Amino acid sequence: MPEVELDPKKWVDRYSDYLFNYTITRVNDAVMAQDLVAETFLAGLKSAHRFKGKSTERTWLVSILKRKIIDYYRKINSNKGKAEVRMSYLDNNDETGDWLEERVKDLRNPTVEDDIEQKELGEALQECIAALPERYAIIFVQKTIDRMDTETICKEHDITASNLWVIIHRARVQLMECLNKKWYKID
Repeated sequence: MPEVELDPKKWVDRYSDYLFNYTITRVNDAVMAQDLVAETFLAGLKSAHRFKGKSTERTWLVSILKRKIIDYYRKINSNKGKAEVRMSYLDNNDETGDWLEERVKDLRNPTVEDDIEQKELGEALQECIAALPERYAIIFVQKTIDRMDTETICKEHDITASNLWVIIHRARVQLMECLNKKWYKID
């Protein structure tokens, strides 16, 4: 594998969304998730000299973040004397270092049911995005679907990066509630 050079100036634009989404599912607290991502970037800067280029920047940052999450749980559970951390690893020697969370269902050969399910989910998602407050919907689409960078969105809407993350988080919460009603509903 060719050696990969770190580019810390682009970490926030490239990886903050992924790292935040990864963290929020594990700590269920947006502020703490933002703090852990920020701590990850700081730890990455401090230990950049140890990066050997045997993985991608993202994989390296995720490994740092996982340790930050473990430390977070150790700290909050220190009174109990134990830490409860839920992480899954692949037990596959051919893919050393590959994390289960980074793997998704292979849809290269979708079944008819997969196609129908994807279409229904897409329609439900469009309805739920349309139901968001207009500003939330616009910012959510720009960041998550159009993949615009944080700085551009903040300038366009005259908001700070923190405001952006709060809006994205609130939009996601509302979308999940909507999808639970429209798509995951049990008849």
